[in-house]
Amino acid sequence: MLKKTLFQLHWFFGITAGLVLALMGITGAAVSFQDEILRALNPSVLFVQKREAGVLPPAELVRKLEATEGKTVSMLWVESDSGNAARVSFTPPPGERRGQMRYFDPYTGDYMGDAVGQDVFGFILQLHRFLAMGETGRQITGACTLILLFFCLSGLYLRWPRQVASWRAWLTLDWRKKGRSFNWDLHSVFGTWCLLFYLLAALTGLYWSYDWYNQGVTKLLSDAPQNERMRKRGPPPQGPAPVANYDAMWSSIYSNAGPGLSAYNIRMPAVAGQPAIVYYLLANSPHDRALNQLNLDPATGEVKSHDRYASKRLKSQLLTSVYALHTGSYFGLVGRIVLTVSSLLMPLFFITGWLLYLDRRRKKRQVRDARNGLAANPSDAAAWLIGFASQSGFAEQLAWQTAGQLQAAGLPVKVQSLGSVSPEDLRQSAHALFVVSTFGDGEAPDSARVFERSVLGQNLPLKGLNYSVLALGDRQYEHFCGFARRLHFWLTHQGGTPLFAPVEVDSGDSAALLHWQQQLGQLTGHAPTAAWPTAQYENRTLSQRTLLNRGSAGSAVYLLGLTSPSPQSWEAGDLVEILPRNGPQAIERFLGGLGLAGSDGVLLDGLPHTLDQALATRQLPDNRTHLVGLHAQALVDALVPLGMREYSIASIASDGVLELIVRQERHPDGSLGLGSGWLTEHAAIGTAISLRLRRNSGFHLPQVPVPLILLGNGTGLAGLRSLLKANIANGQQRNWLLFGERNIAHDYLCQDQLQGWLASGDLALLDLAFSRDQEEKIYVQDRLRESADVLRRWLADGAAIYVCGSLQGMATGVDQVLHEVLGSEVVERLIEQGRYRRDVY
Repeated sequence: MLKKTLFQLHWFFGITAGLVLALMGITGAAVSFQDEILRALNPSVLFVQKREAGVLPPAELVRKLEATEGKTVSMLWVESDSGNAARVSFTPPPGERRGQMRYFDPYTGDYMGDAVGQDVFGFILQLHRFLAMGETGRQITGACTLILLFFCLSGLYLRWPRQVASWRAWLTLDWRKKGRSFNWDLHSVFGTWCLLFYLLAALTGLYWSYDWYNQGVTKLLSDAPQNERMRKRGPPPQGPAPVANYDAMWSSIYSNAGPGLSAYNIRMPAVAGQPAIVYYLLANSPHDRALNQLNLDPATGEVKSHDRYASKRLKSQLLTSVYALHTGSYFGLVGRIVLTVSSLLMPLFFITGWLLYLDRRRKKRQVRDARNGLAANPSDAAAWLIGFASQSGFAEQLAWQTAGQLQAAGLPVKVQSLGSVSPEDLRQSAHALFVVSTFGDGEAPDSARVFERSVLGQNLPLKGLNYSVLALGDRQYEHFCGFARRLHFWLTHQGGTPLFAPVEVDSGDSAALLHWQQQLGQLTGHAPTAAWPTAQYENRTLSQRTLLNRGSAGSAVYLLGLTSPSPQSWEAGDLVEILPRNGPQAIERFLGGLGLAGSDGVLLDGLPHTLDQALATRQLPDNRTHLVGLHAQALVDALVPLGMREYSIASIASDGVLELIVRQERHPDGSLGLGSGWLTEHAAIGTAISLRLRRNSGFHLPQVPVPLILLGNGTGLAGLRSLLKANIANGQQRNWLLFGERNIAHDYLCQDQLQGWLASGDLALLDLAFSRDQEEKIYVQDRLRESADVLRRWLADGAAIYVCGSLQGMATGVDQVLHEVLGSEVVERLIEQGRYRRDVY
């Protein structure tokens, strides 16, 4: 909870106060080398010719300056042997705080003229300190300086790596990253580099922002705080002008400073009765603000007090050096350069913070279903209830499309996840449509398990309910559409009346979906204008194919990279549907004995192709008896198109490449499976792969960042890898991966990347289960059982569990361990809360 709160405050202040801090950083950097820049711009004004006789004493300088200007000197700054022009300020006119300032030659007392750019730097300094807005601006910059302190401390806490002793985890930037990941690295790594300098700038900058801070620091650090000069605001004091004896004051200054005097600054009091303050530097002073202070009687030169920098304790020296610490000059030229560069980098954090914020906003707006097109209910009539149960997001998409068709016919609709449908919702509904998928071999989707347990298990009179069911499943499972059939049976048993027979859809069969649309059209009297739109296949280039398990006793596993000239967006956890192709050898074997040549011309979807090209897209049956004697076009027309193959995406959109982790499947005769064979062997690098993205909302990251517990085996690492990448890009480091395979020597998929995340702290925990590396086989579920206490702690911190991989064995075993360790009620509650999600096959 603390981390979440700090994160929310960090980004909120970042996109608000960050702009002011960026301005303060730029302006602070601009004035860091003000003196050097002004001297470069004004060499004839700010440089003087050194003379062997030395600079004139203050009395003679003041006499010449006052005679020329006709005003009374209030401040004199003279450097003894630097070759720099001296500065004089005159008493301000009534009602003003500052008088005129001019440069002069300390060897002659002659004025040097006005320096070009001085007013510009004066304005920049006003921007830096007060936003050029006076007292209001001072309050704003003071508040933003406090926020900078918060940024430093909260940012340190939010990115604290597990491998705290690893300097690489703190300070290295991966220049290969792109998009959000790269922005996050810029923000966090450069923030770490600048952390100490920003803390120093903020802690010293507050000295001029707030009186309470100024006084508190003075009391804390000063050797004699009651003697320290406190900053005073308000109009200048009124009274007679002081009498100034510069000869007497100079005698006291020189006798106390000695021959090592390098520079002095005489500040005359505003009225008589107050001491003159003299700051002076010695030639061996450690930095340009290591000032010694004399308080003198301006009329007699009598020394009232003398504070030597070298005699002070360290804390009092730091108090004297607040400005030097703020600008970095306390540490010499290197310190000034480092503080200047850090200041110039301040806009980087504002810009990257905004980019990260906008990216989060963009992701929240990316809802890729018909929900955005659904208007408000057109009437006060009772709404049709449309309940969906989705494991991969397809049923949810169809539910919203169903709602859109009903609403186009003028019917009010209410769309709900089946998990949130209560017995009361069913009793109050006169019409209901259920779009439900079946998970695995007849199970309810995770999101509908609570509905099956709490609603389907009771008797509920539903005689007034008219309903129908759209069932999604896969006929390769024995209990095809098992959950949908149980729902239909229960609704009928409770007295519900079917509007029409359930429509069962095998693997997204478009004909069955069109039948559902037509049935809805007959009910509403509003025929569908066209089949529901589906995402179109597009071509991506196979640009990478890397063997991940060389020497493995199991089937080969490849990391594939697919690139596109146009950028595309998907969310971590989404799927991709691939249209495979038959390999050349399979086509050659199929054509053998049919008396046809692969070069024969045919039409496919109205476009000319060779027979070889057309057969690459068709199912090639083993029994060809019924095909003998057909000409090329008839052969193509008689064959069924290949179905798509579905894979978890292993990368995130900001990577710039869509990556898959695919294992080669082999038939009993040793031939490669269709989809894996096409991707891992038959398709050459540079080949176009037809695919389309599919939203998998049930496996997306939570809306609010939480710790992640990721469990998977084999190629199930793909879906987990994308979630890990996205969570790391979001700055989240509470990630725990439990991964299993055969042997660590050959089957440690993506080893370098996982170990790198572990070293950087982006992966807090990594538990590996290589089943065949010891006599007793160890699996992912065994590692989870061993870490039961850690599991409970992470769940207590709000963690979410994600499982990706094989349903039989790993996923079932993990589910059993969760029930053993946590209890069935806790597991069901995690499912209801969306904190236990599975993408298994």
